[in-house]
Amino acid sequence: MNKTTKILVLVATCLAIGYLSGISTKSSIETWYPKLIKPFFNPPNWIFGPVWSFLYILMGVSGGLIWNKIETEKEVVKSALLFFAIQLALNSLWSFIFFGLNHIFLALIEMVLLWLMIYETYIKFKKIDQLAANLLLPYLSWVSFAMILNASICWLNR
Repeated sequence: MNKTTKILVLVATCLAIGYLSGISTKSSIETWYPKLIKPFFNPPNWIFGPVWSFLYILMGVSGGLIWNKIETEKEVVKSALLFFAIQLALNSLWSFIFFGLNHIFLALIEMVLLWLMIYETYIKFKKIDQLAANLLLPYLSWVSFAMILNASICWLNR
């Protein structure tokens, strides 16, 4: 498989996982979520879809760049991609916990774990490919913001 194909496979995978995790949010966004007290800096609902789509594309490109190095740095790449897969699973799990289970505090705890896994993925990617690591920085930044937002919603709705 060539570099472009690897990138496309991982972009499609990330977008598919994002789409599937979004399924658990749909009904809650219309029923439960509007009833929550939100902080003044809560973005409008319409912004989340485009932002997450963009971030999933960046994640996929990043992961594809790392996967492309598998022939030359097999064990290091396999370890980095394992962390990539774990953070992607945790990303999806947050939506289920927050919107599917309507559990704000548990989602916040899970998001701390997600942030740590993204950061560790960034560190592992940086040792392999600087561009791939840098492509994770907007994601890390958005999850940092989302963590503050999650914590604020948790506090306001205690």
